Amino acid sequence: MVNRKGLVCMAGLLAKEKHSVILQGVSGMLRGIAGVLLVVLGACIYQAIQPPPPKLCGSPEGPPITSTRIKLRDGRHLAYREEGVPKERANYKIISTHGFGGSKKYIIPVSKELIEELGIYFVAFDRAGYGESDPNPRRSVKSEAFDIQELADQLELGSKFYIIGVSMGTYSVWSTLKYIPHRLTGAALIVPVINYWWPSFPSHLSREAYKLQLVQDQWTLRVAHYTPLLLYWWMTQNWFPASAVAARHPEILSPRDKEIAMKLMAARRPDQDEAQQQGDFESCHRDMMVAFGTWEFDPMDLNNPFPNNEASVHIWQGYEDRLVPTILQRYVAERLPWIKYHEVPNAGHLLHHVDGMGNNIIRSLLLREETST
Repeated sequence: MVNRKGLVCMAGLLAKEKHSVILQGVSGMLRGIAGVLLVVLGACIYQAIQPPPPKLCGSPEGPPITSTRIKLRDGRHLAYREEGVPKERANYKIISTHGFGGSKKYIIPVSKELIEELGIYFVAFDRAGYGESDPNPRRSVKSEAFDIQELADQLELGSKFYIIGVSMGTYSVWSTLKYIPHRLTGAALIVPVINYWWPSFPSHLSREAYKLQLVQDQWTLRVAHYTPLLLYWWMTQNWFPASAVAARHPEILSPRDKEIAMKLMAARRPDQDEAQQQGDFESCHRDMMVAFGTWEFDPMDLNNPFPNNEASVHIWQGYEDRLVPTILQRYVAERLPWIKYHEVPNAGHLLHHVDGMGNNIIRSLLLREETST
């Protein structure tokens, strides 16, 4: 027979076993709840960082196609606009690349008199994802050069052409200098955006220039460079201020730029708002990811594409530019002495809109005239 002491011991063991079973059940339930919460949290994070699909031009949900377009070899379409004299009688053929948030509507301001006098033909195009050009999920610095080359070939511009880029659009110009220099008769980079992570920049100089940017832009560029998959979330979240450039914050402009910007806004046409109509991600966000990502080459390693002085390359920089640091632009000019460097006092990032500056840039590029700034 089991004595009383044994019964008490057995009862204690049974109670402990029951308690253990209950704890295991609770623990399992908590693990299950935690797993569900992690799945939900992961889904929320994925949804937050995942950009919506672009609204392709010509699709049922997208804007209409109103521009002339070419079809590239990879199946994408590139929209373009021609200006100036007809290309058949042009003495100079220039391809123009727009900046951040821009489109083919922009061509450097040049007087009609100079266009007729010199016989200049311009063609501007929507870079991938902008305006009415199809997005390019594989967009890169390198792909820009070959989009430009295909445009020139399909429009039958001949074996060589000039290229002018403005602001963010100048990485397209760097790309042509690297990959298709044999197709160029000259190039101009106007207030070219600097990638702070080009390997040749001295770290102290790059750091100094980087800190000249507004803090919110410093963070935006970090995200674009180091964690591009989070850029869409960063640009659309409401917790912290994102890009001051994208928001067109007044602080990014010099006093002269503010005056010019007021005039430009007053003259702005409704059709100029089509630049981001297919979606901010495939236009502006991807532009930032490419411009401030890791490039396939370092521009500081480029060789002079015109060793016999048969043509020229120019950089135009405003001394008061608050978007593009002068100290890094000067370093580029020192490292690449074959580039003619023009630093304009009392001008900022919108220097090409200063009265007469467009004519100066064109004369310097096409006629190689020394112009006073």
